Amino acid sequence: MSQKEFKRTLVTAALPYANGPVHIGHLAGVYVPADIYVRYLRMNGTECLFVGGSDEHGVPITLRAKKEGITPQDVVDRYHDLIKKSFEEFGISFDVYSRTTSETHYHLAQEFFRTIYEKGGFKEIESEQYYDEEAKTFLADRYIVGTCPVCGNENAYGDQCEKCGTSLSPTELINPHSAISGAKPVMKPTKHWYLPLDQDEPWLREWILEGHKEWRPNVYGQCKSWLDMGLHPRAVSRDLDWGIPVPVEGAEGKVLYVWFDAPIGYISNTKELLPDTWETWWKDKETKLVHFIGKDNIVFHCIVFPAMLKAEGSYILPDNVPANEFLNLEGDKISTSRNWAVWLNEYLEDLPGKQDVLRYVLTANAPETKDNDFTWADYQARNNNELVAILGNFVNRALVLTGKYFGGKVPSMAAQGLTAEDKEVLAQIPVLRDKVSTLLEDYHIRDAQREAMNLARLGNKYLADQEPWKLHKTDPDRVASILFVSLQIVANCALLFEPFLPFSMEKLREMIRLPGKTDWKRIGNGTLLEEGHELGTSELLFEKIEDEVIRTQLDKLAATKAANEKAGAKAPAIAPEVTFDKFEPLDIRVGTVTACEKMPKSDKLLKFSIDDGLGGRTILSGIAKWHKPEDLVGKQVCFIANLAPRKMMGQLSEGMILSALDENSDTLSLISPMGKIAPGSKIS
Repeated sequence: MSQKEFKRTLVTAALPYANGPVHIGHLAGVYVPADIYVRYLRMNGTECLFVGGSDEHGVPITLRAKKEGITPQDVVDRYHDLIKKSFEEFGISFDVYSRTTSETHYHLAQEFFRTIYEKGGFKEIESEQYYDEEAKTFLADRYIVGTCPVCGNENAYGDQCEKCGTSLSPTELINPHSAISGAKPVMKPTKHWYLPLDQDEPWLREWILEGHKEWRPNVYGQCKSWLDMGLHPRAVSRDLDWGIPVPVEGAEGKVLYVWFDAPIGYISNTKELLPDTWETWWKDKETKLVHFIGKDNIVFHCIVFPAMLKAEGSYILPDNVPANEFLNLEGDKISTSRNWAVWLNEYLEDLPGKQDVLRYVLTANAPETKDNDFTWADYQARNNNELVAILGNFVNRALVLTGKYFGGKVPSMAAQGLTAEDKEVLAQIPVLRDKVSTLLEDYHIRDAQREAMNLARLGNKYLADQEPWKLHKTDPDRVASILFVSLQIVANCALLFEPFLPFSMEKLREMIRLPGKTDWKRIGNGTLLEEGHELGTSELLFEKIEDEVIRTQLDKLAATKAANEKAGAKAPAIAPEVTFDKFEPLDIRVGTVTACEKMPKSDKLLKFSIDDGLGGRTILSGIAKWHKPEDLVGKQVCFIANLAPRKMMGQLSEGMILSALDENSDTLSLISPMGKIAPGSKIS
């Protein structure tokens, strides 16, 4: 079916894992493009549903709970709420955002499994797996720790070494031990249920490789690679006590594997929202199903989940899976474990009211077919040179001139009407609208936003060419026509940009008091602001971002990098050798903490007042995670005294406090002298 042959469109966005907050990589890879697409569909009159939710089962959550001394439910409750709030604040307009710990999901996931089970759709396979005899439990791969055979990291997991990135199996680890008890595990037989993907390979090959050649090259290519390597049965259950119990006899102590459980969350969340009509969205062949995901989920959404749906027998299959690649940060891979990320909740603390700026920049740099890079310099440039200088400048000039010459009312053109040039400019609006439509319907979100900006460029050029400020005394009728045309372009911008910049366009619609619905079909279709229509109060849509704001963000990243370098004491290679002449200039001294407090609007930074024997200084240090400020007053610390001062969140930091991070216990200790000595004493 083509787009027009579907009655409705169901859009899902990958379920974020409720083990931590979301960052810009998540936003760029999945949620902003999905939201733009859905907002367009709604404006265009398409019946659609946008489904999301938190993925709340699996081993990493149990590991975090164990580490923090809380329950897995405590972990997912905390992060589900944080993630949901972040999405709401960035305008990700889900119709439903629920979770896989809901009662609806619990029952539907078990029902889904049982339907396939009763059809004989699973294989029962017994295999040898690691077992902890002290804890009396089978060990998931993440509960097995040992030495990586590739890089020698002594804390590699049974599925991956996070230091070198190598994918592993538990049996490859050197000296494996249980992360629960520390005991050496033994191999013991256990039975699990497997989805026989090898039997699905023929129809999957036909359905994907022949039936969906229109999919993005990165998606199609990854699917072809997997199919060409040959598919193998995949376990749908595992030995764990956190998850949805396998609903068959003899499955005590076994839960549904999170990869099987999670995508069913799309269905259960729909059922939670629409208990009486949810099946229309999942089982009617006139529903178009689209999955927005990142590249790490391509195989699950294009091969595994369709195989699950086919095995159950009553569900539709996805029409498209427009997966994005990864977004890097300042040239380095985003890493949650290294805190190398821009977290959405922290972004809103540092840059309140600038949700649309981030949406715009992430869309402009969207990693649609290859990895791309986010830099704060580019963020600043796109805001200042595009949002401010093109879109914001055009809107402001049109509204200010209308206020100045016509009292804030859309001018009348009765005396002169529109010239051929005016009509040609207006005729370009529906052309741009159709370009944006085509690009959005083909999931080229980045190019669609670029074409939308061309409408603002058109308006800017038109105003600059016509120069109404030079004509208002000699030809006021011509000025009326120019501003009438300009205001129509402004109104069309308010509609055309709505999917991309929802907060700013809501503000613009209020500024011009745009009547009627935010209907896509109105763009370029007649007069949007009638003669005599009274405009509202004009404000700047966007503001210039100064260098100091960007420096603050770069300083935060620099502090993170410095902390990572400190924590990397067990790295396989020592930093390049330095001579004594290069080391000698470092002036390391002892100081006494006279006061310490948390920096406002920061979860990481503590502000130290240091008696350095030289009159005192202020130093900021990102150690709030490990220390309470009141516990540090009176302590002696070591600090670099001759480090160039730098501003962090508007406060000048005059040095660096030395500390050591123990990765094994995640404890950070400040470096202090063994005995109390005079402040200002040099370390040599």
